[in-house]
Parts: sequence; C-alpha cells; structure tokens
Amino acid sequence: MTSHEKIKLKQKITTEIETLTAQIQNTQVSLKPIKKDCSLDSVDHKMLKQDQDLNLQRLEEANKRLNRLNFALTKIDTVEYGICKECEEDIPLARLELIPESQYCVACMHELGI
Repeated sequence: MTSHEKIKLKQKITTEIETLTAQIQNTQVSLKPIKKDCSLDSVDHKMLKQDQDLNLQRLEEANKRLNRLNFALTKIDTVEYGICKECEEDIPLARLELIPESQYCVACMHELGI
C-alpha cells in the first residue's frame, strides 16, 4: 500500500469517525426513558418501546464500529494495517476503501464464519 493510499484511507476513517460520533450523539438523545403517558394507549407505548429498543441496538453497533475505526486509525501507520490477521496476506485496497476497519480478507472471513 502506498503512502498516498494510506493518507486517503486515514481521511476516510477520520470522516467516518466524525459522522458516527454525531450519529451516536443523536441516537443517545432519543434514548430518554419512555414515561407512561395517559395520552398513549398500550399499542402506542409498545411501539415507542420497540423504537427505543431498535435505537439501543443501533447505538451498540455504532459504538462497536466506532471502536474498530479508532483502532484502525491507530494501526494505519504500522505495517500491520491492511494485512489479514488470519492468512497474513494483503487485504485488497477496494475492501479497505469500503470497510477501512477490516482485519480479515473476504476469504478468511468466510472461512472463520465472521
């Protein structure tokens, strides 16, 4: 991987971290406790609860991805970045451009069942 490619990937990771951080903050606002309101019937309350559960799942996944992106950002200037942890071959640049936090090539991911 060339230094120019690493610079582009570093910019992409930084941009994705900023975007994800903003999404996490917005999601956290929507996770305020649902109060039992007399204007809500039980169906409305259940729907609000389901929405909140979905937002909580989104928040958990976003936090996991944020951690992976931050880890990738710390590794991008090392020789380890872009190398599959399983087969130790280069991860294709196209894959890293799509998922810059990738630690496995597609073949190893399938083989490991990830």
